[in-house]
Amino acid sequence: MKKFFKTFIWVLVAAIFVGTFVYLFLNSRPKETRYEIVTPSTGDIERTTILTGNIEPRDEIEIKPQVSGIISEINVEAGDMVKEGDVIARIKIIPDEGQLSSALSRIENARISMEDARAKHERNSMLLEKKVISREEYETTATTFAQAKAELNAAEDAYSIVKEGVSKTNAKESNTLVRATITGLVLDVPVKVGTSVIQTNTMNDGTTVATIADMNNLIFKGKVDETEVGLLTVNQPMEISIGALPDLHLDAVIENIAPKGTETNGANTFEIKAALNVPDGQHLRAGYSANAKVMLNSVAGVMTVPESVIEWAGDSTYVYVLTDSVKGQDFRRTAVTTGLSDGINIQVTSGISADTPLRGAIKADKPNK
Repeated sequence: MKKFFKTFIWVLVAAIFVGTFVYLFLNSRPKETRYEIVTPSTGDIERTTILTGNIEPRDEIEIKPQVSGIISEINVEAGDMVKEGDVIARIKIIPDEGQLSSALSRIENARISMEDARAKHERNSMLLEKKVISREEYETTATTFAQAKAELNAAEDAYSIVKEGVSKTNAKESNTLVRATITGLVLDVPVKVGTSVIQTNTMNDGTTVATIADMNNLIFKGKVDETEVGLLTVNQPMEISIGALPDLHLDAVIENIAPKGTETNGANTFEIKAALNVPDGQHLRAGYSANAKVMLNSVAGVMTVPESVIEWAGDSTYVYVLTDSVKGQDFRRTAVTTGLSDGINIQVTSGISADTPLRGAIKADKPNK
């Protein structure tokens, strides 16, 4: 048993040694690299670029109040359609104490002036009947009395505006009513009942009560790199695809290219705006992310080769032309002139003919016999 075990060990060692020797011998033999052979073809080349951006309404209006106060009523919510002039919200005025006191003082002074004018007018009426005064003097006090009454009404109206924000003479056009300025879809209502709002003036932008947009007039807004912006022109067509609607493809036309770029992540980009052609019955939402495919250049019916067969060396380009395939694959490095590329195929304008066999990708590595 012991002798058998020793014999087995020696046989195992010999097998490992022989196997190692054979492996090293086979791997030390020179290998022949075989390549796929490709020939030029005739086709079309289109250079395109993809721009990323969003679908946005052309006109998106922020509705702001004309007076400061507290929202007491909201009549719309996001998704509602409104017409120009519709009441969106109502504001409750929180009067300023100083303005309120001044308005009350104006009312009191107007009332005193009116009572004085009334007394003089009544006295002159009696004197006119007795023919003590002329009609001209009577008419003067009558005019003064009418003016005093008008001033009292104006003072009371001013007090109503300060206290409640509503004019007694024109309640329908009250500044406390926030109205839609365009016809469209309500995109957002960022306030609630009880929210304090500030009116728009020269010192601040005011509080946005609602955002309204015309969703029948949409644009694509995206960015293009500075290396490609020079290849784009106004009125150039593009194709829009929307991530949320993969089966929908829309036509668009570039209508604006920003004259000034902005730096984004270390690269200069320019804003592009394109008018969308949305089919009837197709409803889109504002803010959809989208991609725009734009054709920058194209050639038709030219000689093309796979871009992978091209070797770049500085400003020069080369291909490897098959010269012998009897004993093995022999290739000759040949300079060519290239044209437009789409990233897969590239145009070749000179250096080879349409039937020239070229070295392609590696097909196999086989040991020489």
